[in-house]
Amino acid sequence: MDQSYYKGWHLGGTHHDAMTTEFEWAVLRFEQAFLRFMLQAASMCGLGELSAAELVLLHVIRMQDGPKTAAVLARQLNMDGITNVQYSLRKLLNFGLVDKIKGANSKIWMYAATERAAGMLDEYTRIRREMLTDQTKNIENIDKKLYDTAKLISLLTGTYDEASRISATYCRVAAPKEPDRSEPEE
Repeated sequence: MDQSYYKGWHLGGTHHDAMTTEFEWAVLRFEQAFLRFMLQAASMCGLGELSAAELVLLHVIRMQDGPKTAAVLARQLNMDGITNVQYSLRKLLNFGLVDKIKGANSKIWMYAATERAAGMLDEYTRIRREMLTDQTKNIENIDKKLYDTAKLISLLTGTYDEASRISATYCRVAAPKEPDRSEPEE
């Protein structure tokens, strides 16, 4: 895109800044479209009461059909804090979608999808295939494009994580600037 379109835009000072911003906006728009589809498909198979975060967590719990600890789930989701995962796990337990299983170490709990949840997720998979992946097969070289894009996003995830660590290390918190009180108020 012509750099003149970014003139005066604080996130588009250089061509690379502008292209990075275009990518970020595309990711944000994609995320919203993905969430809308995911929640609509979930509602079609009986999982409509779940939030997007809870649905994703349920998918990850079912991944590889083995129980997982909250810490493993948080790591798989690239989440810093385990608190949000634990909150969502409690909700999934209350909905009867996961079982809480005592791990080998008596202090560790693991979570597995219930048979009911597995059935609903199988229906989700069928709906997803019928309404989404069967359509995307028409895109030329789609599997290679998806693989390459996933690799790029994974690489950029690491770059954004590193930038976040760096910014946290050197973060300067400035107090809000005091208003100029030399002018009389009206």
